[in-house]
Amino acid sequence: MKLWDKGISIDKKIEQFTVGNDREIDLHIAKYDVQASLAHAKMLAHIGLLTKQEFVQLEQELTKIAQQIEEGSFVIEPQFEDVHSKIEFELIKTLGDIGKKIHTARSRNDQVLVALHLFYKDHLKDIRIKTKIFFETLLSLADSHQNTLLPGYTHLQVAMPSSFGLWFSAYAEVLIDDVYLLDAAIKTVDQNPLGSAAGYGSSFPIDREFTTKELNFSTLKFNVVAAQMSRGKSERTLTMALGSLCNTMARFAMDICLYNSQNFGFISFPDQLTTGSSIMPHKKNPDVFELIRGKCNKIQALYSEMVLITNNLPSGYHRDFQLLKENSIAAIEDVKDLLDIFNYAIQQIIVKEIDLKDDKYKHLFTVDSINNLVVEGLSFREAYQIIGKQVQDDAYKPDASKQHTHTGSLGNLCLEDIRAKFPR
Repeated sequence: MKLWDKGISIDKKIEQFTVGNDREIDLHIAKYDVQASLAHAKMLAHIGLLTKQEFVQLEQELTKIAQQIEEGSFVIEPQFEDVHSKIEFELIKTLGDIGKKIHTARSRNDQVLVALHLFYKDHLKDIRIKTKIFFETLLSLADSHQNTLLPGYTHLQVAMPSSFGLWFSAYAEVLIDDVYLLDAAIKTVDQNPLGSAAGYGSSFPIDREFTTKELNFSTLKFNVVAAQMSRGKSERTLTMALGSLCNTMARFAMDICLYNSQNFGFISFPDQLTTGSSIMPHKKNPDVFELIRGKCNKIQALYSEMVLITNNLPSGYHRDFQLLKENSIAAIEDVKDLLDIFNYAIQQIIVKEIDLKDDKYKHLFTVDSINNLVVEGLSFREAYQIIGKQVQDDAYKPDASKQHTHTGSLGNLCLEDIRAKFPR
């Protein structure tokens, strides 16, 4: 069954190509198509295009379909083009002519669009919640390790003393920037496109404010052409937000892989979280973080894909938009999994004590030494030259009694200020 079927047969090869894997993808949005169909039917009854009894019957059948979706027994068979045709078929099979009325004053275009908006909004909010959980985990680790020394690096060269507290809380605070973008994406999709039909509205006296309230949208897309133009813009916005969050996780995962290596040796993980080698029995590989890094980098590429698919399309609907669904939905599901596994694994991190007697750290405290001389009355430039000459002559030795002055000052990480900064 096809919603656009006029009794004209279509070439099977063309049908297979144009439908693609929509049946599988649409299972993700089936729940939301039912929600939108229910709101639409209620609106049709509100304006008199359905009787009260007709609405009650449609409501009962849509509720049954929603239960099937929830239970996992809902199936879109090969004879159906998508979830929308499947649901309408079930309504017609049970209710006859009443089921045929459900499509009044809407098009498959706004039907798909509203289901996607609902899916995106719901799952982006779920990602926001998971990001907050990850954020709190990092602040907890920062609090536990705020005075634990971690050598700071610039240009991958030993630079200055830092702390694990700074490291953990840095990534926590950067997550806040990602949430700003998530909130922008949520706001972008929190606009009701239902009632825009094929992109040029409906001649029926529909009440779009009614469905906006029923579906709990903050507002609606007032201009019906703009509603259709949101297809593509929504995906560009949400993949940019997901990409930003994935950028943070990928960089963090890279730090972990680096710090876990024997050449750094700053951290480790329980054996149960690592994998081995088929020929090297000593290997304990951080595969989970390497996969996080790789998957996050893959998701970051999606924004470019969305731009390239939609960049030069004129206004109105185009079948190109069908290609946006699969990877956008997959990315959302992947990001939820990535946040869960990262939060699970990072809580089991083992922070090691740094051996400052290691020769590679002999210049770690040069900045502290310069600052100490400045406190004693020298100008900064003179102090810099003195310590610089000691380094050049291989005569530099940090003042053991003062070498932790800098790291001690890192104890005040303003963790509560960072926590308060997280958007409500």
